[in-house]
Amino acid sequence: MLTHFMAAIGVLGLLTLVPGPDMAVVTRRALVAGPGDGLRTVGGIVTGLLLWGALTVAGLAAVLAASPAAYLTVKLLGAGYLVFLGAQALWQHRRPAPAGRTDAGPAAVGNAWRTGLVGNALNPKIAVFYTGLLPTLAPPQLPAPWAMALLVLLHSTLTVAWLSGYVFLLSKAERVLHGPRIRRALGLTTGAALIGLGLAVAATSG
Repeated sequence: MLTHFMAAIGVLGLLTLVPGPDMAVVTRRALVAGPGDGLRTVGGIVTGLLLWGALTVAGLAAVLAASPAAYLTVKLLGAGYLVFLGAQALWQHRRPAPAGRTDAGPAAVGNAWRTGLVGNALNPKIAVFYTGLLPTLAPPQLPAPWAMALLVLLHSTLTVAWLSGYVFLLSKAERVLHGPRIRRALGLTTGAALIGLGLAVAATSG
């Protein structure tokens, strides 16, 4: 069983480190509103993972993963949400900061925890991942529901550790990123990245 869990940690760790929509959303919130907002976004993302995990254990996520129409609906909703967040960021940073302004720029809009939760909950790839890959990592010595629950908790823990550490690194770079021009450039960049991710999600098949 230890071998299975070590393999699961390795695979889940690699998947967690790969940049994606969650990381882009956390970057956006942390840069605009500070590390506290970024951590609340991480909390929403992890809540979404636990929600998907509960649906997986209950067998509902497999229904979504096997239904092309349901998968397409959730995928398009998730893609649209990412595009919305990106467009919101571009709109907030559409104008240069006034001369002499030294604050961090426009405040983030909306509840950070909800932003993380909605973005993660509208990602059908997680349903496919949890119903397709996770069972192959489950130790056969445990009943399937318990094994899946443990793997979901492991994935959530790795996600908290990685994204929280990432927010901490961004906070350490705050002095460098404090200038309004740099903030605006980063806001425009993350906005464009979110739109690009949303379009990529919409264009993916399966």
